Order: sequence, then C-alpha cells, then structure tokens
Amino acid sequence: MIIIGIDPGIAGAICFFSSGNIIDVIDMPTMAEGKKNKKQVNGRQIFNEISSLKNKFSNEKISVVVEHVSAMPGQGVTSMFNFGQSFGVIKGICSAMELPIFYVRPAKWKKYYNLINSEKDASRTKVIEMFPKISFKLSKKKDNNKADAILIAHYFENTKENNDY
Repeated sequence: MIIIGIDPGIAGAICFFSSGNIIDVIDMPTMAEGKKNKKQVNGRQIFNEISSLKNKFSNEKISVVVEHVSAMPGQGVTSMFNFGQSFGVIKGICSAMELPIFYVRPAKWKKYYNLINSEKDASRTKVIEMFPKISFKLSKKKDNNKADAILIAHYFENTKENNDY
C-alpha cells in the first residue's frame, strides 16, 4: 500500500510512503496568484505528482491521509480562508482521482510520537532519528512541514488497523 501523507496549507508538504519507507517528500507545490503574487496551492502540480505515483505503482492500493486542522486562536480571517482553500483543493483532487482520503487530527499523531507541547522543530528531529537516510531533505528548520507529512503517513501505516478514520 502506498500512503500519501499531507500536511496541508501553503507551507505544507506531501510525503509518499510505502512499507515503512519514504518514497519521496516534497514541499507543497505553490504558484503565484493575482497582482500581489501571493502564493496559493498549485492544484495542477499536486495532481501531476499523485498521477505520476499512481502510474509508477499502478498495482498498489493508494490511501491519502491529511492532517485535519481547524482554526487556531489569533489566526486572521484571510489566513484561515486561504488555508481552507488549500485544504479544499487537496480534498477535491483526491476525490476526483477516486483516492480514499482519511483525516487525522494533529493531537492524535503528535501524541503517538510524544510531540505534544514540544518545540516546532521536534518533529524534524524525530524523523531524522527514525529515517537518517532522508536527513538531507530535512536539513533546514523550515523543513518541519516535510517531517510532519512523513510522521502523518508513518502514523497512518502503523495505526490504520486499530483506528476508525
């Protein structure tokens, strides 16, 4: 089974995972929008990435697991709208591609890895410990988004039998 773990949002990431191994992990594809060149999720590129994976692993079952986040205190209306738009693009692409989509709350997967109330960079450190061969893809502090996507996919693989998603 191929698991696509997604940390949604403009600064998110996508992890392609199978049998305890990371196939690839990428930053969320984005593109410039409007006169101010604000970033938005590039739905076409997400589709291309997932299609390429589907073609490469055509005999494998694919499941998508997305971090199910909600509004955070102090976050502005515009930011929440943009975040919701990104979440909707991901959901729409997966639905159109007829891929099963599951949602996991941050508290659930973070508790599994003992990351509740930890520093933002803790997930990156955890992934480097678990998957040292991928450390070059997590060399910057901003790569915690990739680490989150990896942990979301890994969590799903390890708990899918015991959880209702």
